[in-house]
Amino acid sequence: MTRTSLPPFEEFCEAIRPLWESHIVTNMGPLHEQFAAALQARWGLDGITLFSHGHLALEATLEALATSRHSGLDLESPQVITTPFTFVSTVHAIVRCGFTPVFADVLPEDGTMDPSSLEPLISERTAAILPVHVYGNPCDVEAIDAIARQHGIPVIYDAAHAFDIYYKDIPLVRYGDASILSFHATKVFSTVEGGAVCLSSQGIAKAKGISLRLDDIKNFGIRDEETCVYPGGNGKMNELEAAMGLCNLRHIDEEIASRGEAYMSYLEALQPILAKPDAAVRLLRSRPGTRPNYAYFPLLLPDQTSRDSLYTALRAEGIHARKYFWPLASNTDCYRSLASERMGNASKTPVATDLAARVLCLPLFAGLQRDDIEHIASAVQNI
Repeated sequence: MTRTSLPPFEEFCEAIRPLWESHIVTNMGPLHEQFAAALQARWGLDGITLFSHGHLALEATLEALATSRHSGLDLESPQVITTPFTFVSTVHAIVRCGFTPVFADVLPEDGTMDPSSLEPLISERTAAILPVHVYGNPCDVEAIDAIARQHGIPVIYDAAHAFDIYYKDIPLVRYGDASILSFHATKVFSTVEGGAVCLSSQGIAKAKGISLRLDDIKNFGIRDEETCVYPGGNGKMNELEAAMGLCNLRHIDEEIASRGEAYMSYLEALQPILAKPDAAVRLLRSRPGTRPNYAYFPLLLPDQTSRDSLYTALRAEGIHARKYFWPLASNTDCYRSLASERMGNASKTPVATDLAARVLCLPLFAGLQRDDIEHIASAVQNI
């Protein structure tokens, strides 16, 4: 469905040459610090913490923010409200941190959390709200953040798909208390593996000292050679990943532009069916005011049967589309039996259930050829 973006080989070799001279390959080395500073400056952040994986970044943020909200309180099974229309990593992080997931429904136009379904789920057990900028479509951040502030609950955005997206001319990662990025090889921007926690001034104000806590969590709780203050784990980004990040960051604008060209070619090639007044095939689109990164091309088919037929037909030709996200996270073997799943079944999250049964993400990456796009579009029109 995608192809990893890599910098010119010689450029990467030159970037890692100093590692062979210094033998410094981990523990927040100079390339790690340069990479963090470059991202922080690009988006005007008040803080950014790099991790070896985006999933670990999400777990660490839940540990630092959601746990602190209920510190000292004897609460049974604190909850985190999220969406079932997401990659299972989102829900895994909640459960692995000792919280119970509660599932809100999503908006039909873009697949992001529906704020109207959020507030009825909030209770004294709510430790955090974890919306997802699904496919890079910005959530209704104004509404979600307002609800969270009213109840004094931290908002952690899963921004795994949202690298360098802007909403109303503001970097999307500056909304909420924290935003979590993934730099996995399948993403628009990659360090092969990796991730980051982005903190805005709002997040700093709500969670004083979170940057230090995140460092403790990702580095065994070690402050110096003789001081260990927290039972942390190991989530440090190494220098090879940081070098890849610095190299790819130099080319990210042209990468996004190339993906944008492929996206527009899809729109043109699919125009005959998308433009029909009663079109049974439609797109999920970002809200007005979004500057996208063209991470995905999610197509909604009329029903699950037609979606599965198209998926099978494309696979037969070696074209790897993806049922992303199917099944719903709340309907996987891991979570189907949870008590909170009653909030994520078809009757409680009907929009998410419908989208999951009909969505198919078509191949999209920088350099995707127009002939390939037209061939894929032809297959779609024949369903």
